[in-house]
Amino acid sequence: MTEYRIDELAREAGTTVRNVRAYQDRDLIPPPRRSGRVGLYDDAHLARLRIIGQMLDRGYTLANIGEMIGALESGHEVGDLLGLSTALMTPWSDETPTYMTAEELFSVFGGENPETLAEAIKLGFIEPEGERFRVPSPRLLHAGAELFAAGIPLAAIMDVARALKRDVDRIAGRFVELVATSLFDPYGDALPPPEDVPRLAEIVRRLRPLAEMAVDAELARAMERHVKAHLGRHLEEFTEQLKSDAS
Repeated sequence: MTEYRIDELAREAGTTVRNVRAYQDRDLIPPPRRSGRVGLYDDAHLARLRIIGQMLDRGYTLANIGEMIGALESGHEVGDLLGLSTALMTPWSDETPTYMTAEELFSVFGGENPETLAEAIKLGFIEPEGERFRVPSPRLLHAGAELFAAGIPLAAIMDVARALKRDVDRIAGRFVELVATSLFDPYGDALPPPEDVPRLAEIVRRLRPLAEMAVDAELARAMERHVKAHLGRHLEEFTEQLKSDAS
């Protein structure tokens, strides 16, 4: 087994002596074996430091890492715990945000409209960044632009967007609450047993496609009903008018 002085350990782990001491003070790594006045670390310390570095790169805080290390010492596999954490923390949208200036936004939506711009910012559809705006969901913006180009008033589009945001948030909450109540809450504040962690991570990963599948199916059924009820009536009126004009 290889042994390292603290400077050698830090170099092998790609960190600093100061960080090694800080992690040791927080009990993230165990103390070294003492040989006289020299502290000697081994490969287990090196592996622990590399795990800490990977977790910091993923955005974990030292407090999060401390909890994870505690779970690791209680028999959990760090790979399984990281898999569950990644499933929980990975962004759910595959959209790449885009950026637009105020002038570009106004040109798409029929001229300068500060009130609607402020409302879009409030709802999170656009986010100010310096002299431009970040658009988190280009697809959502494109849908609004298409409706506006078709002749639907911007105020009416914003009303629907506001309601859509509220309704979808409620639907998402119900899906997550279903999984949390049935599968996570039974563990209380304790970590799930090691053998359950991979299964929970897989369920979280499958939640997005399952939710999209259910919402898409129900949306299609609802759209069919409403199109027939509302637009079908107009089609009947147009048909009757044609018959009247022809007679």
